This record gives sequence, structure tokens and C-alpha cells, in this order.
Amino acid sequence: MTHIAQSFKALLITAALALPTMAFAADPAMEKDGMYTDHKGMTLYTFDKDAGGKSMCNDKCATNWPPLMATAGDKSMGDWTVVKRDDGKMQWAYEGKPLYTFVMDKKAGDMNGEGKMDGAWHVAKAK
Repeated sequence: MTHIAQSFKALLITAALALPTMAFAADPAMEKDGMYTDHKGMTLYTFDKDAGGKSMCNDKCATNWPPLMATAGDKSMGDWTVVKRDDGKMQWAYEGKPLYTFVMDKKAGDMNGEGKMDGAWHVAKAK
């Protein structure tokens, strides 16, 4: 085997071994039956009082409606954006609407938050 062929083979093996460990950007949520869930399968919601990509759900509200938090390294991609909350932490939004779970949803698939607060809370739906 020539030196070039050996080098190429070593490069291919290295690439094949590295591929499974490379980080690929993933959507912050999953689609199930036309609605969005977090990666634990918990239903995601939007809040009518949120506007302009800003969360209006803070303090006690955020205790009952935990935001879908983003990490410092997360970046906006397509319809998924990262918005800054009043406390300075980052939260995921879909099509400009910040996303939340609901404390009364106890298991994956629960949708107890739909229509709460005189219809201000909605299950986040895929377009």
C-alpha cells in the first residue's frame, strides 16, 4: 500500500470514528400528533400576552408555566429562536412565540393547560 493510500485509509477511519460523536444541532422540541413537546414528551404551550418575541410570564407565572429554557450555546435556527427573559435567562420560542410547559401536566401527552386563564394559553401546534 502506498503512503498516500495508507494516509487516506487512516483519514477515513478517523472520520468514521469521529462521526457518531459529532454534535448535530437538533430542534429544541419534538412534533407529535401536530403539536410540539419538549424532549421528555411534555406538551408545550404559547401565551397570548407574549408579544414581539418577549415573554410576559415571569415570577409566579413562570413557576406554573416553566419556560422551555435554552442554554448559553443555543442559537436561533429557522422558526426556532432564542429570546431573553426578564431575569436574563434564555428561552426557546417558535415563530416568535415563547414556549412553556405546565406544572399540572403530570405525564407525557397531558394537555391540561389548553385554554387556561380565559383562553390565553394554547398548545403549541406545528404549522
